[in-house]
Amino acid sequence: MRILESPPLFLIESAAGSCIVIPHMIIESQELPPIGTNAFALIEPALKQCVIIDAPAEAYEWATQIAEKHGCQIVALILTHGHWDHILDGHKFTDTGIPTYGHADDSEMFASPAKMASYAIPGLELKEVPITNWVKGGDVLDLLNTEMEIRHVPGHCPGNVLVYIVSEQAAVVGDAIFAGSIGRYDLPGGDFSVLEKSIKTQVYTLPDATTIYPGHGPNTSVAQEKANNPYVKG
Repeated sequence: MRILESPPLFLIESAAGSCIVIPHMIIESQELPPIGTNAFALIEPALKQCVIIDAPAEAYEWATQIAEKHGCQIVALILTHGHWDHILDGHKFTDTGIPTYGHADDSEMFASPAKMASYAIPGLELKEVPITNWVKGGDVLDLLNTEMEIRHVPGHCPGNVLVYIVSEQAAVVGDAIFAGSIGRYDLPGGDFSVLEKSIKTQVYTLPDATTIYPGHGPNTSVAQEKANNPYVKG
């Protein structure tokens, strides 16, 4: 376990999970199977509410444990995009009535995930995830009593979005960009030129101090990627 202190923020890391405490919100993350996809919990202690972003396998069990740990209620699930590894547990959230958000450009993947079987791990059960709230670029969600700006970042797939938590200078970006890398663009609906434009206009226009929480791998920052990302120059 590692604790880094630099008030008013500290980071606790253990195994593949982390807990970041910032002035108004706690952000917990966990790398989940089957291919190391990150799930995130945004927790507002004063409201006793949390929002989950992305639902890999075992995400529902993890999220309910996080909610119990912090004594809060899960009020929403936001899916950054429709690829199978980010939605495997999505149906478990919707089955319990939790409002679920996604972009309509990935509606086919949410509704018929079995169509992704050719590039998923064989033998997985891919279940429909009914989206109750469709989002688009420019939307501002009022969740946890804070503004969450939706930015559309296609290129990895048509419906990838990032969630920018304005008050926390934090962006959960799905598979658009990673620490020192970018999302693959060779799957159906992927396009490098579209992804490059998305990163330049939607990620690199966020404040430099913004922490980027990607769908795979460690956190990074807008400043770090603008300066060092070898695939999309800032």
